[in-house]
Amino acid sequence: MFGYMLAAMEDRGALELLIATDVRALTAESDQIGRDFATRNNVAVNDFRALLHVMVADAAGSPLSAGELRSLMGTSGAAITYLVERMIGSGHLRREAHAHDRRKVILRCDAHGLAVARDYFTPLQQLNSRALAGLPDDDLQAAHRVFTALVAAMREFQDAADD
Repeated sequence: MFGYMLAAMEDRGALELLIATDVRALTAESDQIGRDFATRNNVAVNDFRALLHVMVADAAGSPLSAGELRSLMGTSGAAITYLVERMIGSGHLRREAHAHDRRKVILRCDAHGLAVARDYFTPLQQLNSRALAGLPDDDLQAAHRVFTALVAAMREFQDAADD
């Protein structure tokens, strides 16, 4: 019995190592794609990072204020103001009144920014759909749970590092 438990623990450790390796590879590929998007669309890599933060927060139902974006980007208030103004000027972002607190202003992707992202990322979405087509829904649901857990762990790590 003990030998079986030890083998299962080793298998679990090996699986966790494989997932960690996969996450690093996914991160590296995502970084390359982000740099390519930035180059092709004449935006700075930090601008792309800002757009990504705004899009992720918006998709999660928690749109960002400029101050929240500043915190995520790790920049000064002046730097985020300059970045936001530049991105608004280029048509990638817009300011909008918060739905529940009219004193608060949130950032949203503007129509131009969404169109540029859609043009660039639609082929990737199609490749992703083809790559996942043969996997059963149960596997995709399990993968979603794994990614959710990993994102939560990364956020906890970042929060601890910020303390």
